[in-house]
Amino acid sequence: MARYTGPVTKKSRAFGQSLTGFDKSFEKKKYPPGQHGPSRKKKQKSDYALQLLEKQKAKYTYGVLERQFRNIFHDAHKKSGVTGEVLFQFLEARLDNTVYRLGISPTRKGARQLVSHRHITVNGKVANIPSLRLKPGDTVAVRGNSQNLDYISHQVAQKSDVRKFGWLEWNTDKMEGKFLQYPSRDQVPENINEQLIVELYSK
Repeated sequence: MARYTGPVTKKSRAFGQSLTGFDKSFEKKKYPPGQHGPSRKKKQKSDYALQLLEKQKAKYTYGVLERQFRNIFHDAHKKSGVTGEVLFQFLEARLDNTVYRLGISPTRKGARQLVSHRHITVNGKVANIPSLRLKPGDTVAVRGNSQNLDYISHQVAQKSDVRKFGWLEWNTDKMEGKFLQYPSRDQVPENINEQLIVELYSK
């Protein structure tokens, strides 16, 4: 299955919450999409449906394909610790997500494009793999020639408020940040019930 490239707000409405932070369109229409969306009665969902919903929500939020998500889960399951928390740590450690969290791009989709187009370096070397998993101490920076791009310079200048994450450090002058540590689950703001995802994959 290819990565979803359709309207993000439509997916947000299907899940009942914004997948990209504040979304004006979602705030105007918080009911499911479709002709009967406003009047559709809420049905009691089965346990499986709820588990599947949380997995889909996580996939669309982080922009991860099914196989990628399954592999990340299996890696998290093999690691010592609480599987659900480790899952989120690995998702947050993705390079594209970190570029987004540092405020270099306003969306994860945009962050993926910056990485793919070789505008980002990790520890001084160009990195063009969005799924690259960072390790504590890794430095993520905007490539020298790319620092003058209007899209990046404008974004970095106005988004200082989004970088308040305890596991990241940002230096505006150098246009670089550091992945200090894996975050704890309560530090990650995403409204996703990871326990339901664990239950789904444990069947």
